[in-house]
Amino acid sequence: MSEQLQQDMECEGLLECFHGLKQLDKECFQSLVDADEPLTVDEIAEAVDRERSTAYRAVQRLLQTGFIQKEQVNYDQGGYYHVYSPTDPTKIANDMQRMLNDWYAKMGQLIQEFETKYDRTDATAPSAES
Repeated sequence: MSEQLQQDMECEGLLECFHGLKQLDKECFQSLVDADEPLTVDEIAEAVDRERSTAYRAVQRLLQTGFIQKEQVNYDQGGYYHVYSPTDPTKIANDMQRMLNDWYAKMGQLIQEFETKYDRTDATAPSAES
């Protein structure tokens, strides 16, 4: 924790800090942000110069964190495929703020528990007679 506070961090570092996303995940997210329209996994894989299966795993991590959205596109003759687009940055920021607030409250509670557990002022205070 103290290392992270001392590091120079860019806003993209939040993706790693909050959700443990990898460099490839960030590259896939950026490719979706840069695109003019939603992309398929194949198009994402091409944009980041990786195998489809590798890009697919990154896309799944991004979906789980809510950073991207999946939409089904139906063919006229039957069948379908999926395309992906970035989630609204305001929603992502609100989710991260909520997560940070929850974490902050939990850390405050743990710090209070630590203080209560290890506070020995009552048990070890020297008596006035000594």
